[in-house]
Amino acid sequence: MPHILQISDEEYGAINQRSHLKVSDDSNLMDAYSKAVVSTTEKVSPAVVNIKVQKKVRTRSGPEAGGSGFLISQEGFLVTNCHVAENSEKIEIELQDGRSYTADLVGLDPYTDLAVLKIYTENLPHISFQNNADLRVGQLSIAIGNPYGFQCTVTTGVISALGRTLQSRSGRMIDNVIQTDAALNPGNSGGPLVDSSGRVIGVNTAIIKEAQGICFAIGAGTAEYIIGKLMTNGKVRRGYLGIAGQFMQIPLRVIHYNKLRSGSGVKVENLQKLRRIDNHSLSRGDIVVEFNDIPVTGIDSLQRFLDEDTIGEKVILGILRRGYKKEIEAVPGELME
Repeated sequence: MPHILQISDEEYGAINQRSHLKVSDDSNLMDAYSKAVVSTTEKVSPAVVNIKVQKKVRTRSGPEAGGSGFLISQEGFLVTNCHVAENSEKIEIELQDGRSYTADLVGLDPYTDLAVLKIYTENLPHISFQNNADLRVGQLSIAIGNPYGFQCTVTTGVISALGRTLQSRSGRMIDNVIQTDAALNPGNSGGPLVDSSGRVIGVNTAIIKEAQGICFAIGAGTAEYIIGKLMTNGKVRRGYLGIAGQFMQIPLRVIHYNKLRSGSGVKVENLQKLRRIDNHSLSRGDIVVEFNDIPVTGIDSLQRFLDEDTIGEKVILGILRRGYKKEIEAVPGELME
């Protein structure tokens, strides 16, 4: 005969109270999460705009395209993606309160997929950037934008990874990219990814269509630097060595013999000879392994080193030629779009 467990009224009351406390704790936890999202949305959404673009070149969806953006100053400067604003005849900005303005294009940077626009009015709501150094994997992330034209759509998730590298549409690598599982859809491009305090931690830029929950945003550190250059100069200047190269793994015996600090480099497949570039000491087949005594691990790291400070300045390249390391001098020119 099975044993029947007897529970006193006092024990039953204690169990019921503990169960009630657990449900109450879960409710409080959900309330705290909801309050954070609601508070952030109310703070950020007035600065998020809907962008309608008439393209010079007809796109798959027709002559019109669109995306999202956000205001970064009360004077009307706003940020979006380069692929949203490029090749435009007319850019229309719609604010959350229903007002519309025609925007001027201030600057584009296809290499980081960022653009700055300007509308002419005053006392606009705006948001500011957060320092990426304070971010943690697992931290709450909130994306606000206008997917498929649905105004002020909010999705939430977490920061899935930091420091990713993403290839831009120009082929150049974008560093300091944030991976998030906050859902992004067409039309979210150029909108802000924010933390629970309402500060911008990234600019939403890409999704992987074949995957679920893998979306990317350009980190605030990179975005703030590029945006500053675009607002000042209308473009971002970069160095160029005239190299068409490919990633090259270096044999172990060559690494040991030459005491290299990296196991890979950039093999020079082709050289472009231009008057603004001094690369005559380079030859096809050379493998670039150092730039000013810093290891070059691949094409993306070489691109990182070629910033505007290197234009017209002598640099020292460590190369492998026929298996032996040597140092040569070169002078980068300016990368022209």
